[in-house]
Order: sequence, then structure tokens, then C-alpha cells
Amino acid sequence: MAHVPTFKTNYRENIIPTLVKEFAYKSVMQVPKLEKIVINQGMGQAIADKKLIDIAQQELTAITGQKAVLTKSKKDISNFKLRKGMPIGVKVTLRADKMYEFLERLVAVSLPRIRDFHGINEKFDGQGNYTLGITEQIIFPEMEIDKINKILGMEITFVTSAQTDEEAYSLLKEFGLPFKNAKKKQ
Repeated sequence: MAHVPTFKTNYRENIIPTLVKEFAYKSVMQVPKLEKIVINQGMGQAIADKKLIDIAQQELTAITGQKAVLTKSKKDISNFKLRKGMPIGVKVTLRADKMYEFLERLVAVSLPRIRDFHGINEKFDGQGNYTLGITEQIIFPEMEIDKINKILGMEITFVTSAQTDEEAYSLLKEFGLPFKNAKKKQ
């Protein structure tokens, strides 16, 4: 039998019934779900040092368990010595089981490792999506601190099928994301 991630089972058995009660959905198909998680690292310094992109790609691949893809510039910007097509970052899009496994490791292991952590801000984009900024990649247990030569940040975007920010907030809160003030939004 295939392995089913704990958070996927939790979503089906606990989160769906909770959200149906909270928002009075007529069908379980109306309940918002997590569609994908996109992890993005912008590397402005990569213009000067090409090895940074390779290192960032290896680190992001180790963190997510899926090969990171290079992102390239779309146009020339002479002030930044940037040419069209130059690699300026790396990203990974996680879906299905890998997405749930990454979310579980993020909530249970990585976020509690942040120094002076008091929760994450609850600023949504108005469309039911949430982006979390991480300042250091060393919070992930896959990173070996001895081998890191530059501290890099990243953005983790949670894309949901929620119609409103309140629905997305409830969904992510049920998954265990530690928002700063865990009281209910009105």
C-alpha cells in the first residue's frame, strides 16, 4: 500500500468537516483546498557570482526533494548589469503528496527553529493565497550549516482554491500554520 502523507489524511478527515461547519458549505466540494506550494529564491547577487545559482539550486532541491528550476530575467536592465535570459533565481512548485510532506516539515520542524519566533503575519493577497518570507535557509534540517557559504532567504507561496482571504486563513490555520494572533478574523 502506498504511503499517504499525514497532512493529507488530516485534511480529509478533520479539516474538511471543520470548514464545512465554519462556513456552512452545502457540499464538501466547496471546501477550499491547498493546490500548490511555490518556493522561490531571487538571487540578485548571481549577476556577479554565477556559482551562487548552482548552490541555491542544490540547496532548494535538498530542502524540497524536487529539482529546482532556474528563473531567468525577462528583459535587459542596464543599471543592474542584467541581460535578458540571465539566471536570476530558482524556484520549485510542489503539488500532491510532496506538497503535504513539505508543509508538514515546515510547520513541525522548520518554523519552530526560527530564533525569537512569535508566529507569522497574516497578510493575504486578496485572492486566497498567502506568501511567507523566510530570511534564512538554515532553518531547514536538510541544510548542513558547515557547508553553507551564504545565508539566503526565500518566499513560500501557498496557493489555495479559496474565494476569500478568510477561507484561506481558516484553511491554513487548520493545517497548523502559526499565525501571530490566532483569534478569528472578522
